[in-house]
Amino acid sequence: MNWNLLLLSLLQSFLLACGNVSLKLAMLKVPSFKWEWSVLKLYLLDYWFIFTGLFFGAATILWMYILKNFPFSASYPLTSFAYVFGLIAAMIVFHEPVHFDKWIGVALVIAGAFLLTRK
Repeated sequence: MNWNLLLLSLLQSFLLACGNVSLKLAMLKVPSFKWEWSVLKLYLLDYWFIFTGLFFGAATILWMYILKNFPFSASYPLTSFAYVFGLIAAMIVFHEPVHFDKWIGVALVIAGAFLLTRK
């Protein structure tokens, strides 16, 4: 296992999860989703939506670096760490119940990612 790849992938997955959390928080503030300028303007001016763009932008730049410098077969499976960060955010930020079976599923996904990245 390449530790540089693992650490960069953890950071990239965390940034993706933060982007999705920000997007969810932005969407909770909007009364309904419509393709109308009055509603779209709310998105563009909302600080959670701005954070969404910043998180996704940073994640994309980091992903480009990872793709350039590491094998795709080792890099892509590690993006599954976003599931872990997503479940943690669901519990902490959104106060959603996360049942044991979901943790088993995440553990299997992570175990699979490690198996796929072995040499």
